[in-house]
Amino acid sequence: MVCQEEPLVNQITQLYEKISNLESLKPSQDVNMLFTQLVLACVPPYPVDVTKLCGKVQEMRSNLIRLCGEAEGLLEKHFATILGQFDIPLNHLDIFPYFSNYLKLSLLEYDILTHNSTHVPKKVAFIGSGPLPLTSIVLALYHLTDSSFDNYDIDPSANEMAARLVGPDPDLSTRMQFHTKDIMCVGKEELDKYDVVFLAALVGMDKKEKVKVIHHLANNMSPGSTLMVRSAHGARAFLYPVVEPEDLCGFEVLSIFHPTDEVINSVVIARKTVDDESLLVSASKVDWEHHTHNFTPITMQSCKCLEFQAFNNPFNHHGNIIEDLAINNYNKD
Repeated sequence: MVCQEEPLVNQITQLYEKISNLESLKPSQDVNMLFTQLVLACVPPYPVDVTKLCGKVQEMRSNLIRLCGEAEGLLEKHFATILGQFDIPLNHLDIFPYFSNYLKLSLLEYDILTHNSTHVPKKVAFIGSGPLPLTSIVLALYHLTDSSFDNYDIDPSANEMAARLVGPDPDLSTRMQFHTKDIMCVGKEELDKYDVVFLAALVGMDKKEKVKVIHHLANNMSPGSTLMVRSAHGARAFLYPVVEPEDLCGFEVLSIFHPTDEVINSVVIARKTVDDESLLVSASKVDWEHHTHNFTPITMQSCKCLEFQAFNNPFNHHGNIIEDLAINNYNKD
C-alpha cells in the first residue's frame, strides 16, 4: 500500500491542503500558481497505482479531482467571457493558456479515431462540453470538417457562452448545436443517431458516477458506434478519474493511449457491441449506492501489446505508451 510518506503523494497532499484552503477557485495569481505546481507534479510518468493508495489518500484524491473540476470550469467560463466580447471569437482562441494542449489532444483523438474506423463520422456527440468547447471546435474546424456536432452540458449558462463563441461563424453555427440536458435523461432515440460519442474527463467525477454514465451509453448507443473516453494514468490520476477496460461493459475496447508529454488525459477508444442482455446493465435495476462492478466484464479472447505507430502525430516528441487490446474477434489492420 502507498502511504502518505511516499514523496510524490506527500507533495500532492501538501498542494491539496493549500488549494482546499483557497477562498475562491476563480482564476487568480494564487490559484494559477498552485494548479500549475500540481500539474507539474503529476505530469512525469511516476509508477503510481492509485488503486493501491491508502484510504486517507484515496479520499484526498477524490476531493482533489472535484476541486480540479471546479477550477477548470471557472477558468473556462473566465476565458469564454473574454472571447465572447470579440466580433469573431474563433479568431482569438489562442488567448486561452492551454489552447495548444487542446490542439494536440484533438489531433491525437482524431488520429486514434481514424486509425480504428473506416468511415468519417456524420454525427458526433460531445458529453460535458462546457462553456469553452475547444475539442468540438478544433475537431470541426480542422479535422471533421463535414461532421455535425451535438454538445451536451447540464449547465445552461455554459451552453449559452459556448453558443456565443460559434454563433458568428457561418459554418460552425450550422454544424454545431448545444443541448442543456443531463445525459442520463437522454435516451436511445437520441443517442443511437451518433457515429461517435466523446465523454469528457470530468463527466462522472468518481468511479461510481463514471461507470453509471458509461452503462447508460452502452444501453442507448447504436451497435457499431464509437465511444471516446478520456481517462488518466499514473500520477495524472490525481487530476482526473481513471477508466479501466472492465468499466466499459457493453463495449469492446480497441485501444488505450497514455501520453507522457504535456497532454494530460489518456484516451480510450471503444466500439459499442451488438445488443446483448448479458453485457448490458439496466441502470434502473442497479443499486448505485452499493455498486461494486457486479456486471459481466469484457471477455478478452486475446490480449497483446502491439508496437505503437505514431499515427503521423507531429507532437509525438516525448514518447508515448499505447496498449492495443484484441478483444471479441477484433483484429488489428
